[in-house]
Amino acid sequence: MPSRILLVDDSASVRTLLSRVLQAQSDFEICGEAVNGRDGIEKAQQLKPDLVVLDLSMPVMNGFEAARALQTLMPRVPIVLYTSYGFPTLAQEASAAGVSAVVSKEEPLDALIKKLRHIFKSAA
Repeated sequence: MPSRILLVDDSASVRTLLSRVLQAQSDFEICGEAVNGRDGIEKAQQLKPDLVVLDLSMPVMNGFEAARALQTLMPRVPIVLYTSYGFPTLAQEASAAGVSAVVSKEEPLDALIKKLRHIFKSAA
């Protein structure tokens, strides 16, 4: 049974690309998409994903705020921060917010796929 993933990113083109690439993998299923952190929290509660891929910089509610809320509501659901931003304290701040892993949008999409598989394998 494929792992269910919720994509949360304010960029429609990023969501479309990720959806196409991840859906092409037999072990992943995109259960939903959200356009900002608040929308992501609502969709996560409705859809009960196995994992959330979350952007950092979004309107309404950023990725760190959303990750903290998601960890309170759904502490067993891993969160992968998928961002184009990088700064020296990113990993520490992400971890403090409850993020399981950080993947840069600058890396090939294969890096994200490998990270998702590693998280699911570790959780099994």
